[in-house]
Amino acid sequence: MSIDDFRIHVSDELLADLRSRLRATRFVEPLGSVPWDGGAGGAVLRDLVDSWLAFDWRTREAALNAYDQRLADVGGHRLHFVHVPAAGSAETRIPLLLLHGWPSAYTEYLPLAGLLANPAAAGSDARIAFDVIVPSLPGFTFSELPEGPLTRAAIAADLHELMTTVLGYDRYAAFGGDIGGGAATWLGVDHPDHVIGIQLLHAPFPSDGEARTEEERDYLASVDAYDASDGGYSEIMCTRPDTIAAALADSPAGLLAWIADKWHDWVDGDLDAAVARDELLTIATLYWATGSVGTSFRQYFDYDANPPRPPIAAPVGVLLSREPVMAGFPRSLAERAAADLRSFERAPRGGHFLGLEQPHLAADRIREFFGGLA
Repeated sequence: MSIDDFRIHVSDELLADLRSRLRATRFVEPLGSVPWDGGAGGAVLRDLVDSWLAFDWRTREAALNAYDQRLADVGGHRLHFVHVPAAGSAETRIPLLLLHGWPSAYTEYLPLAGLLANPAAAGSDARIAFDVIVPSLPGFTFSELPEGPLTRAAIAADLHELMTTVLGYDRYAAFGGDIGGGAATWLGVDHPDHVIGIQLLHAPFPSDGEARTEEERDYLASVDAYDASDGGYSEIMCTRPDTIAAALADSPAGLLAWIADKWHDWVDGDLDAAVARDELLTIATLYWATGSVGTSFRQYFDYDANPPRPPIAAPVGVLLSREPVMAGFPRSLAERAAADLRSFERAPRGGHFLGLEQPHLAADRIREFFGGLA
């Protein structure tokens, strides 16, 4: 087992090539009648590309390198993570994983990590502080892909090895949504003796996926209707990931459009109001610099390899995001998926990237939930 310090350095040559490609973007006229109607095209994409051309990556890179970053050997491959240690003399110190999804990166959770690790500086209850670990999931940015199918259970196995074998924690907690949330559910299945609890932005489904009540039937019908208008990206990445990756790895404007389209759809409210533009450009730059957009699709391509998940044994809390696919999620589905559902709250604000959109809200709810379990 090895663990090494890590610093980001994107070469001047790569940055120059990125800007050259952005300046040479071939824009297309949008087919939709209003902005975003047909996706991220036309004036919408021109504005995003202009912002990326003006983006000060070196300043952002220096800010990211101020964090304690490491590369660890986990499961036969290298896993990147950030460690934000608990500050002060809190009565309760809880090791906590913050787990991102797609299309995102570890940077999504850095503002939240600071609030959790240093509650006194944030004006919160200083009796509880978190020792925060923010990994890059396998195949994302600086983390390598493992051998074999990239299932949620396989990701969970990597995370458990990171927390216990590499970092030496006996018990820890996990918070996240999307892919990271799915991996967290498997931590709660496979390692309940080591998992204090998991808190999810996207409520878990029971493995049978069946509707048993009228409320559940109505909800699943609404998901099908939403997927009919939103799910094209997923179908492509599940069935032809290499084809779309070839386009996105060659065109930074295409990559930015592919990412921004989902951020626009999934945040709570207007994209620019919900998330600072530089956060989106940071993630786009990381995907571009690491060439990892294609490897980030691996967990979509391997999705059918995921086995049915048994009921989650560890304590579960749900902080349900405000995004279209979660609207109206019945608590009864989560109760069948989790043997020990401790809380189920519909967030008053915040969408798919709630930890970034509403970091203070997320920090308060995380502190409340895990503080009651520790």
